[in-house]
Amino acid sequence: MNLHLAWDDFRLVKAIADHHGLTGAAAALGVNHSTVFRRLGQIEEQVGLQLFERRKTGYVATVAGVEMAMLAARVEDDVAAFSRRLAGRDLAPSGELRITTTDTLYLNLLLPIFAAFRAIHPAIRLDIVIGNQALNLSKRDADIAIRASDAPGETLVGRRLATLNWAIYGSAAQNGANAPSTPADLFERDWVALGDALGHLKAARYVREKVAPERIALKSSAVLGLAEAVEQGLGIGPLPCFIADQRPALVRLLPPDPDFSTGLWILTHPDIRNAPRVRAFMDYVGGELAKKRGLIEGTG
Repeated sequence: MNLHLAWDDFRLVKAIADHHGLTGAAAALGVNHSTVFRRLGQIEEQVGLQLFERRKTGYVATVAGVEMAMLAARVEDDVAAFSRRLAGRDLAPSGELRITTTDTLYLNLLLPIFAAFRAIHPAIRLDIVIGNQALNLSKRDADIAIRASDAPGETLVGRRLATLNWAIYGSAAQNGANAPSTPADLFERDWVALGDALGHLKAARYVREKVAPERIALKSSAVLGLAEAVEQGLGIGPLPCFIADQRPALVRLLPPDPDFSTGLWILTHPDIRNAPRVRAFMDYVGGELAKKRGLIEGTG
């Protein structure tokens, strides 16, 4: 059999296998559904084998389809590893760095530090990816992650910078010096809470388990939105200390709760840890964040 399969053919088969259908594969590849359907037919005709079984639940790879998808995955891993090795051989702190972090960390802690870093290293360009979903550093989705986590990943290297603490806050205008001082008092108040998108956070679970549903006046899919709601007097609620303590219109009603806390990490992949631009960024930003430990941990 004289096969002339291209890399794009393997990528297409892998995308269909990963997404169990043509629609998800088309979106991942940036092409339309009909293109994926047509190309799959051509590939199956060329190899002389059916690569997928069409079922009501989606496309299920046959033995041949699984082999093609696995080979594509191995090639992707090898290309990503080669890319990381090249990135690790930079001679000077220059080039682009892709940083992944959350909107709350970016706006309330990181942006001034990034500006200062750029003033020192103008040859390094920063590409910031904002999101709560952890990107895959092994796949070079990002070079460096600054994230809150209790399990940052065994395959990554970096350091824990601080403990990111939360506490219960309310509007200073509504509470003042007569703020309740026990959880029992607070549970009689209206609350604001994190929405389902952030329901996995410890503070979200606390409100879900402790506060009566009829007492939850508002839910927000963003922590920043929660801080604004508390400030406007919609209710009391849990907030990261590094956000709330920088807002004079908010007052802390209870001490930081260790059950809410998580680690703050700066992480990268071992293959690029010694690249000059990565090392320069991690040393500088890590050092500046360590200086703000009191703000991050809510101790002043």
